[in-house]
Amino acid sequence: MRMLDRAKIPYTQHSYDVSDGLIDGVSVAHKTGQNPDQVFKTLVTSSGSQLYVFVVPVAKELDLKKAAREAGEKRVEMIHVKDILKFTGYIRGGCSPIGMKKLYPTLIDQSAQMFDTILVSGGQKGLQIEVSPLDLAQLIDAKFAELTVE
Repeated sequence: MRMLDRAKIPYTQHSYDVSDGLIDGVSVAHKTGQNPDQVFKTLVTSSGSQLYVFVVPVAKELDLKKAAREAGEKRVEMIHVKDILKFTGYIRGGCSPIGMKKLYPTLIDQSAQMFDTILVSGGQKGLQIEVSPLDLAQLIDAKFAELTVE
């Protein structure tokens, strides 16, 4: 949120209860009263030599072949859960595309452009940030692409 404030990008903060252990994206969408198509998860992948970040709707699955093609790689695979903190500075369930340890090449599913705002993790479990997908893309130098399984 500090990065959004510094960039003067408007956003809305949404909090939700994590005590029930339900932190999957669809549960978060329901807890925050949002359309699951408008709530996005942040996935970190590796090509072997480079990390890539993909931001996709919570109810959809990242198509690794499309993701690799859009990243200009032969293939990408999800990084191990145990490595999320090491590479991003975030924990599983609280990984935000904003403010990672390093600015990795990032792609946002093109469906985000259908909405005035989308929700992404605020960097910790129990916190979501609602922001314009165009502002988000500009802030993290992301591009839009077709990334999900049909």
